[in-house]
Amino acid sequence: MQFILILGIIIITGFVFGKIVTKIKLPKVTGYILAGILLNPDLFNFIPENFIDHTSLITNISLSIITFSVGGTLLYSRIKKLGKGIIFITLFEAEFALLSVFTCFFVITPFFIHFPDATWSTIFIPISLIIGSLALPTDPSATLAVMHEYKAKGDVSSTIMGVAAFDDALGIINYSLAITIAGAFAFHEGFSLYSSILTPLTMIGGAIMLGIIFGFIFNKITLIITKDTDGTFIVCIFGLLLLCFGIATLIGVDELLATMTMGVIVVNYNLKRNKIFKLLEQYIEELIFVLFFTLSGMHLNFSILSTSYILVLFFVVSRAIGKISGTIVGASISKSSTTIKKYTASGLIPQGGIVIGLALMLKQNHAFDTISDVIITIIIGATIIHELIGPILAKTALEKAGEINNK
Repeated sequence: MQFILILGIIIITGFVFGKIVTKIKLPKVTGYILAGILLNPDLFNFIPENFIDHTSLITNISLSIITFSVGGTLLYSRIKKLGKGIIFITLFEAEFALLSVFTCFFVITPFFIHFPDATWSTIFIPISLIIGSLALPTDPSATLAVMHEYKAKGDVSSTIMGVAAFDDALGIINYSLAITIAGAFAFHEGFSLYSSILTPLTMIGGAIMLGIIFGFIFNKITLIITKDTDGTFIVCIFGLLLLCFGIATLIGVDELLATMTMGVIVVNYNLKRNKIFKLLEQYIEELIFVLFFTLSGMHLNFSILSTSYILVLFFVVSRAIGKISGTIVGASISKSSTTIKKYTASGLIPQGGIVIGLALMLKQNHAFDTISDVIITIIIGATIIHELIGPILAKTALEKAGEINNK
């Protein structure tokens, strides 16, 4: 079957399922993933089995746009306005989630994952590190949909959205560190000052510098543009984002952190930032989300899921424990209100978006060929659960916080 024909089928199927799930008050992303599952070669033979092995170009383009948009949420004036409560809650709920999931998988993986010649250094530690780092990101879209539907307003609503804005950024940084350290184990290099500290710092520092450079280049170009047509801005965004991502790959620094940093520079130093990010939201993001999440559902490996569904449940539960306990600790240290302490965590449970992208990036790193399918299957399986229960938890929490008026 032709590649372009398959893409057309993916877009239309994802779009239709996205519309269907909104009728039952679920986020569109859930519909996109369900569409991907329906088209999954493991389930039906409609799509050729080798198709998903040739989708890295679409995945990388999608990720460059998504991470750029994530960076676009980190406006300094907004950060300053939110105050220390947001910062402390974000740090603790994110890192507690990582620690909780890492500890859980460090203990259970030898009992549930069986590979020939599996050892702690080649399999169990790398899986635990990577899975732990993938516990951080939060998908705010489900909670945002509930807030808009019920016109929820208040301290808990604001805190949830503030924390969610920083979660993805922190998640990318933690993932970059985890993937480098896990790679050292997978390649039997063990621990050394260079591999465990200097290499991650170099990758992260280089990515940030590259993102800053491309961010300022983009800002300069938009100053030169006088006609300000929508098409011109879209061309510039795509061109420079792909250059930034491609050069990051070429020089061996973290691509996602580079494009996210570019977004940070644009949102903070470009006078036309509102126009730029509005263009992405209006004309680009829905197409990217349809393609990206539907393809994500097609990556779900049913043969692995049938034996590792228990790992999906362990991930969901241990991540929730980390998010809830971290939120309580962060809120206590920052002296946030009791209402924020009790109900914020429920709005941080939904997960999707960038976490799937980070998981899919493993397929491009041959050091993780043995474990990548297991990790991707766990993350996509957990995402489906999170996107189904997330809106319900968010609505319940906001009701109890008194921020939804049911009259």
